[in-house]
Amino acid sequence: MDRAEFGYYAEKYKDTVYRVALNFMGNAQDAEDAVQETLLKLYLSRERFQGEEHVKRWLIRVGLNFCKNAARDAKRRVPTPPEDLAAGIPFEAEEQIGLFTAVMSLPEKYRVPLYLFYYEEYSVREIARILELSESNVTTRLQRARGMLKKELVEERA
Repeated sequence: MDRAEFGYYAEKYKDTVYRVALNFMGNAQDAEDAVQETLLKLYLSRERFQGEEHVKRWLIRVGLNFCKNAARDAKRRVPTPPEDLAAGIPFEAEEQIGLFTAVMSLPEKYRVPLYLFYYEEYSVREIARILELSESNVTTRLQRARGMLKKELVEERA
């Protein structure tokens, strides 16, 4: 991969990798580390990509692998409260802050597939491939995440 191609992909997908890492790690500093490490791996990669979608999936997979490895080190993982994360993100409507906070309060195993499905618009099959899970497992996690969100948002309104 030449510098121009790397620069193009880095600029285009760095925010995507950051959002996925933030969903997994729960704190901005670790998410930024994941982006840096992921882009470094892209720069050094000898992978033959079969188009932009392949690059995007590869970056998300590498970013998630970094997050999983980093999460094993308990000292590194200090989650930021969802309310504090929301303070640093510009939202168009007040309801979006409540939804973001509710999503970020979900356990990682539900939060990440939900993010990939609704925000990155991946299919269940693609999410299964990215997360190395079965399609039925992804479907179950999405259903449970929706149920948890519904319960939390209904309780919040009450």
